[in-house]
Amino acid sequence: MDFTLKIWRQENASAKGRFETYKVTGISSDCSFLEMLDILNQQLIDKFEIPVCFDHDCREGICGACSLYINGRPHGPDSAVTACQLHMRKFKDGDTIIVEPWRARPFPVIKDLVVDRSSFDRIIEAGGYVSINTGGVPDANTIPIPRANAETAMDAAACIGCGACVAACKNASAMLFVAAKVSQFAMLPQGRVEAKERVMRMVAKMDELGFGNCTNTGACEAECPKQISLSHIARLNREYLSARVL
Repeated sequence: MDFTLKIWRQENASAKGRFETYKVTGISSDCSFLEMLDILNQQLIDKFEIPVCFDHDCREGICGACSLYINGRPHGPDSAVTACQLHMRKFKDGDTIIVEPWRARPFPVIKDLVVDRSSFDRIIEAGGYVSINTGGVPDANTIPIPRANAETAMDAAACIGCGACVAACKNASAMLFVAAKVSQFAMLPQGRVEAKERVMRMVAKMDELGFGNCTNTGACEAECPKQISLSHIARLNREYLSARVL
């Protein structure tokens, strides 16, 4: 398969970016998107040109590092996958593919396709944890938890913090990410002790970092590689309102 790639190149956060056009040929349909970029970079290196910088780590859809905006969609045209799990068979031979970094003020570009997602880390630092002594694993297993609550908490914990929800939202809202982290603890007794302080601190930090408000369009859920439900945003709102009132 042959492709024309229009890739965003930007030397650093303060430099002016631009699209550069590249041709790649003989790409296997079973090749992943990141493997295709590896092939492109090897071609550039062979020509003594600067390779394209892009973020990656596990390449198993776990780390959330591959934050690429592909043909106008976070992580590309497939559903419930990260860019590292996107295969070239999802495109047609001869396609032109436009590749960009996340477009959000709280995710400044570091270089080319790499963005700084440390704002998510700062939201977690604000309260996305349990700091009290809840005992060891055997102690936790002795606490009866309704199955529905446990499954909801596990579903929320599946969030990998990739930022696709922010990239998909026209307001660059981080509500789905914050909601998943709040809901992860709100459904379990170990997390209820600090529930009020947690939601207040995390929402305040989200606002401080410049993330926008929820648009209620559902674009975040549609593009989330782990299919985190919008219902967690509803729970976040309830937790926040309860913390403000009580």
